[in-house]
Amino acid sequence: MAHKKIPREYGQPWPDYELLDAGNGKKLERWGKVITIRPELQANFKPGWSFAHWRDMAHWEFEEQSSTQGRWLNIKPHAPEQWIISYGNLNLGLKLTKFKHVGLFPEQQANWRFIKERVKVGQKVLNLFAYTGAASLVARNSGAEVVHVDSVKQMITWANENKERTTARMQNDCKDARGRVPTVGALGGAGAVTEVEQCMELLPSNLSDIKWVLEDALKFARRELKRGNKYDGIIMDPPAWGLGVKGEKWKLENHLSGLIEAAYGLMNQGAFLILNTYSPKLEPADLATSAGQYFSANQLEIKQLWMPTKTGKELYCGNLLRAIR
Repeated sequence: MAHKKIPREYGQPWPDYELLDAGNGKKLERWGKVITIRPELQANFKPGWSFAHWRDMAHWEFEEQSSTQGRWLNIKPHAPEQWIISYGNLNLGLKLTKFKHVGLFPEQQANWRFIKERVKVGQKVLNLFAYTGAASLVARNSGAEVVHVDSVKQMITWANENKERTTARMQNDCKDARGRVPTVGALGGAGAVTEVEQCMELLPSNLSDIKWVLEDALKFARRELKRGNKYDGIIMDPPAWGLGVKGEKWKLENHLSGLIEAAYGLMNQGAFLILNTYSPKLEPADLATSAGQYFSANQLEIKQLWMPTKTGKELYCGNLLRAIR
């Protein structure tokens, strides 16, 4: 694998997100109407636009104060510190954090597309290291039963808020949908039920009943193995490093094989696995070696994940493993 050219898969912009430009160790992004400048190690090339042009456009710029934290510099007065963007019919809340993140990894749009294409109504999906829940919402909105696991309480809360925002948006869409929703006869309802009520009745099947789990992802997966539970899809977006529920240190390279082993054991026949890695210590060959213990070559797909910019530059965003059991 190390001697082959690794294929690329691209996350794509959508109406509420664009990677506008990147270069000189930074990236310029538009999130709805808010534009940010953030550090980016992989942007080790010349940007398409001048930095002066970036600052003319941007509302916020993140300034690193240590290797793990920093502060946001306000460039345009009255720019919001919290706001909402959409992806399809999902409403996702964003906010400025001291870790330079805003609550979404937009390159994961490549995986959201894959999830939407693969997931069928009634299937079970496990989302480990699930962050603020975009992948969980995409899977649930496609009809899957979803278990969402993260070791950080604030992330579980954030994800649940995204679910509530999206449900509220769908309810508002119902109220705006007079004449656009199916007729009473098409839904088999009583003649007295209004179109709006019919639309509302369909909503619980979209986003309700996500199971939120505050726990270390690998420990939860191993417990699920012991319980004999199986899934039709497993999504893992583990951090390169971090802390567990009790403050224990985490390095992905130390746990990669254990994660793939646990995932394999939890997969039904025909189930899919998505695993992203951002660790500079993990190469595609490492993914191939670890996954090759459980999956044959024709079951595996290993790629680099990239994002295109509006200026024609391309930004590397980590490595991606997908497998079908």
